[in-house]
Amino acid sequence: MLGGIERLGVIDAPIDDALGLVLAADIVSTELVPPFANSAMDGYAVRAADTAPGAELDVVATIAAGTAPDVVVGAGQAARIMTGAPMPRGADAVIKVELTEVAGERVRLADGVDVGRSVRPAGDDIGVGDVVLAAGAVMTPAAIAAAATIGRTTVPVVRAARVGVFSTGDELVGGGAPLGAGQIRDSNRHALLALVRGVGAIPVDLGLVPDDERAIEAALRWGVADCDAVVTSGGVSMGDFDFVKVVLDRIGEMRWMQVAIKPAKPLAYGTVEVAGRPVPVFGLPGNPVSSQVSFELFARPALRIMMGHATPDRRRLVAVAPGGLARRVDGKVHFVRVRVGQGADGRFEVESSGGQGSHHSVGMAAADGLAVLPDGDGVAPGGLVDVIPLG
Repeated sequence: MLGGIERLGVIDAPIDDALGLVLAADIVSTELVPPFANSAMDGYAVRAADTAPGAELDVVATIAAGTAPDVVVGAGQAARIMTGAPMPRGADAVIKVELTEVAGERVRLADGVDVGRSVRPAGDDIGVGDVVLAAGAVMTPAAIAAAATIGRTTVPVVRAARVGVFSTGDELVGGGAPLGAGQIRDSNRHALLALVRGVGAIPVDLGLVPDDERAIEAALRWGVADCDAVVTSGGVSMGDFDFVKVVLDRIGEMRWMQVAIKPAKPLAYGTVEVAGRPVPVFGLPGNPVSSQVSFELFARPALRIMMGHATPDRRRLVAVAPGGLARRVDGKVHFVRVRVGQGADGRFEVESSGGQGSHHSVGMAAADGLAVLPDGDGVAPGGLVDVIPLG
């Protein structure tokens, strides 16, 4: 599945719209940062040779940030200077204001300073020709700031994927409408739209679709025509009304699987050809916890590859299970919903977040990690376990 995912195209995005997107090319500076030598703190610009404990210097100017000083600091002189203000000619150091005392038109120094003290040289951060951000970097707030620092207003990034989401099932009711006999509320669509947004993609709500083959086909065709990927929930198991896999098999290249995991065993994956491009469709199971875990394990990594990320999966951590995490032997890998904390010794610790059934939404909402339990009897009290952090 992951091997067949194609990276999306590149756009020039305004830097304020680039958060979470992946750079498609190096960002190279054409400027020095800072562009001039400036003071790293409030104090006095001085000649280091004139400084010593008890020395007094004549104050000849006050230099604020954003000004262009025309004063020259000569022997026995100092200029009051603010953080970020340009260094005046003649001065080669700054003594911070806390080490000074004003004495009329003079300033008395409590200590001496070396040449270069508290001075930021021109180009100290970034030089002309420096690679400020490398291709493949994710645009974080700090990366956006670095781009803005060298005057960039746009950056080349792999564009965000548009991902259509719909839920299937005659039993589903949207919003707060009254429930009829045998009906339940649709939560999967809202969870999946949020998960799509959380991966940095653009969610497209394709609505609720009944257990009707023609309706499901219409929703899928609408989704693949308008989106870069489609995520569905329900209709992929072994029931008489599980039509998602049936439709996918007819209109695209589809593979249906029973994955040896718990929860989220059933999975349908296929691609539908649209104007020469294969649009991936992820048919996730209908139980609320199963759909979210299935998204985490299968859809999220694929969407990250599509949007240019070098590492599709989350970085796992190793935690202690003080109370243990029991399970039974069934031939599957279990993904147990856990709360992650930190023990007195600084190590991560986990405990069950609540009910572990595939319908237990409260336990899933309380979880901030998935403990990965290979087939067997689980983890004994005090044992170690791999954890996939969520969020």
